[in-house]
Amino acid sequence: MTPKPTGKFTFDTEFRPEGDLISNAARGRQRKSLTTEEIDAMCARARAEGAKAGQVRATEAVAQSIEALTQSVRALLAQSHAEIETVREDAVALGFAAAKKIAPAALNALPAGDVEMALREAMHQAIGEPRLTLRASMRVVEALQDRIAEIAAEEGYEGRVLISADASIHAADCRIEWRGGGAERSEAAIEAALDALIEKRFSHQTAKG
Repeated sequence: MTPKPTGKFTFDTEFRPEGDLISNAARGRQRKSLTTEEIDAMCARARAEGAKAGQVRATEAVAQSIEALTQSVRALLAQSHAEIETVREDAVALGFAAAKKIAPAALNALPAGDVEMALREAMHQAIGEPRLTLRASMRVVEALQDRIAEIAAEEGYEGRVLISADASIHAADCRIEWRGGGAERSEAAIEAALDALIEKRFSHQTAKG
């Protein structure tokens, strides 16, 4: 005859012929103790999660470092470009200044060349006019007077060309007149135009300074 529990005692395991019966409370208490395999698995998961979190933090740190480096490189490039532009502008200004010094000396050495160019241009403007007058320095007149007919033929000007020395005109300056208009080459006007160009081109440097 199988003994029956009186209710006064609670047993974790009830032994029966058909098989032992483990109570729910006993099962709960058993699950509070973990096997070595379960503990190892939990530790492995913890390590994996920690490693993953560390990798995320490391990736974020690398990304932040790359962004900071990129900003630094951009700043250096901007500074370099600004310095290059300053050097370029200084070189252009120096070139203009040198040209202003050299050009008058060259024109004084060979003034007839520029006057001839001005005369050829005027002949195109005065096509159809019966007469054209060139006023220049004595030196230029002496250099060009024997070539006037040749120049007119080359430019297709069929009118009469007069050339006159003017003591008030110097170097490569000249005045060219015809009935319907005129032209003038002035070294002072050219220099003033160059000064205005330089001032316009580099005025922002003065403002920065």
